[in-house]
Amino acid sequence: QVQLVESGGGLVQPGGSLRLSCAASGLTFSTYAMSWYRQAPGKERELVAAIRSSGRSTNYANSVRGRFIISRDNAKNTVVLQMNSLKPEDTAVYYCNAKHLWVEERNYWGQGTQVTVSS
Repeated sequence: QVQLVESGGGLVQPGGSLRLSCAASGLTFSTYAMSWYRQAPGKERELVAAIRSSGRSTNYANSVRGRFIISRDNAKNTVVLQMNSLKPEDTAVYYCNAKHLWVEERNYWGQGTQVTVSS
Protein backbone atom coordinates (compact mmCIF):
# COMPACT_ATOMS: atom_id res chain seq x y z
CA GLN A 1 0.00 0.00 0.00
CA VAL A 2 1.45 3.30 -1.10
CA GLN A 3 1.50 6.08 1.47
CA LEU A 4 2.65 9.67 1.14
CA VAL A 5 2.75 11.55 4.43
CA GLU A 6 3.35 15.29 4.41
CA SER A 7 4.58 17.29 7.38
CA GLY A 8 5.92 20.73 8.16
CA GLY A 9 2.98 22.97 7.43
CA GLY A 10 1.81 25.70 9.75
CA LEU A 11 1.36 29.41 10.27
CA VAL A 12 4.18 31.76 9.30
CA GLN A 13 4.51 35.51 8.87
CA PRO A 14 5.11 37.06 5.46
CA GLY A 15 8.79 36.84 4.57
CA GLY A 16 9.25 33.75 6.68
CA SER A 17 10.22 30.20 5.74
CA LEU A 18 8.78 26.73 6.06
CA ARG A 19 10.11 23.31 5.14
CA LEU A 20 7.65 20.70 3.96
CA SER A 21 8.57 17.03 3.93
CA CYS A 22 6.89 14.07 2.27
CA ALA A 23 7.75 10.55 3.39
CA ALA A 24 6.88 7.84 0.90
CA SER A 25 6.39 4.14 1.58
CA GLY A 26 5.09 1.14 -0.29
CA LEU A 27 6.71 2.06 -3.59
CA THR A 28 10.06 1.97 -5.37
CA PHE A 29 10.79 5.60 -4.77
CA SER A 30 13.50 5.98 -7.39
CA THR A 31 11.05 5.11 -10.16
CA TYR A 32 8.73 8.02 -9.36
CA ALA A 33 8.82 11.66 -10.26
CA MET A 34 7.81 13.67 -7.21
CA SER A 35 5.91 16.92 -7.12
CA TRP A 36 4.31 19.40 -4.78
CA TYR A 37 0.94 20.87 -5.63
CA ARG A 38 -1.16 23.36 -3.75
CA GLN A 39 -4.80 24.32 -3.61
CA ALA A 40 -6.10 27.56 -2.18
CA PRO A 41 -9.77 28.02 -1.23
CA GLY A 42 -11.91 28.49 -4.31
CA LYS A 43 -9.04 27.75 -6.68
CA GLU A 44 -7.90 24.76 -8.67
CA ARG A 45 -5.00 22.63 -7.58
CA GLU A 46 -1.78 23.85 -9.19
CA LEU A 47 1.69 22.48 -9.64
CA VAL A 48 4.25 24.21 -7.42
CA ALA A 49 7.45 22.24 -8.05
CA ALA A 50 8.54 18.92 -9.50
CA ILE A 51 11.67 16.82 -9.45
CA ARG A 52 12.65 13.94 -11.69
CA SER A 53 13.38 10.49 -10.31
CA SER A 54 17.14 11.04 -10.40
CA GLY A 55 16.85 14.43 -8.73
CA ARG A 56 18.90 16.07 -11.46
CA SER A 57 16.02 17.97 -13.06
CA THR A 58 13.53 20.29 -11.39
CA ASN A 59 10.89 22.74 -12.49
CA TYR A 60 8.88 25.38 -10.70
CA ALA A 61 5.78 27.45 -11.11
CA ASN A 62 6.64 31.01 -12.10
CA SER A 63 5.06 32.27 -8.90
CA VAL A 64 7.54 30.41 -6.67
CA ARG A 65 10.71 30.25 -8.79
CA GLY A 66 13.63 31.74 -6.89
CA ARG A 67 11.86 31.34 -3.52
CA PHE A 68 11.12 27.60 -3.28
CA ILE A 69 13.51 24.69 -3.64
CA ILE A 70 12.49 21.06 -4.18
CA SER A 71 14.86 18.23 -3.36
CA ARG A 72 14.73 14.51 -2.79
CA ASP A 73 16.65 11.79 -1.00
CA ASN A 74 16.17 8.45 -2.75
CA ALA A 75 17.90 6.63 0.08
CA LYS A 76 15.37 7.94 2.60
CA ASN A 77 12.30 7.98 0.32
CA THR A 78 11.65 11.63 1.06
CA VAL A 79 11.02 14.79 -0.90
CA VAL A 80 11.35 18.23 0.62
CA LEU A 81 10.01 21.63 -0.36
CA GLN A 82 11.96 24.49 1.18
CA MET A 83 9.81 27.61 1.03
CA ASN A 84 11.44 31.00 1.58
CA SER A 85 10.22 34.58 1.38
CA LEU A 86 6.67 33.39 1.85
CA LYS A 87 3.80 35.59 0.76
CA PRO A 88 0.13 35.61 1.78
CA GLU A 89 -0.73 34.29 -1.66
CA ASP A 90 1.24 31.14 -0.86
CA THR A 91 -1.48 30.21 1.62
CA ALA A 92 -2.95 26.86 0.57
CA VAL A 93 -3.09 23.17 1.31
CA TYR A 94 0.08 21.62 -0.08
CA TYR A 95 -0.02 18.10 -1.48
CA CYS A 96 2.76 15.66 -2.25
CA ASN A 97 2.40 13.68 -5.49
CA ALA A 98 4.19 10.61 -6.78
CA LYS A 99 3.92 9.71 -10.46
CA HIS A 100 5.49 6.56 -11.87
CA LEU A 101 7.90 6.98 -14.76
CA TRP A 102 6.12 4.50 -17.06
CA VAL A 103 2.84 3.30 -15.51
CA GLU A 104 0.38 6.14 -15.78
CA GLU A 105 -2.15 4.77 -13.29
CA ARG A 106 0.46 4.68 -10.53
CA ASN A 107 -0.22 8.23 -9.47
CA TYR A 108 -0.52 8.87 -5.74
CA TRP A 109 -1.36 11.78 -3.45
CA GLY A 110 -0.74 12.62 0.15
CA GLN A 111 -3.40 13.94 2.48
CA GLY A 112 -2.14 17.51 2.34
CA THR A 113 -0.69 19.95 4.85
CA GLN A 114 -1.97 23.46 5.50
CA VAL A 115 0.35 26.42 4.98
CA THR A 116 -0.92 29.80 6.14
CA VAL A 117 1.06 32.98 5.56
CA SER A 118 -0.34 35.81 7.62
CA SER A 119 0.71 38.54 9.99
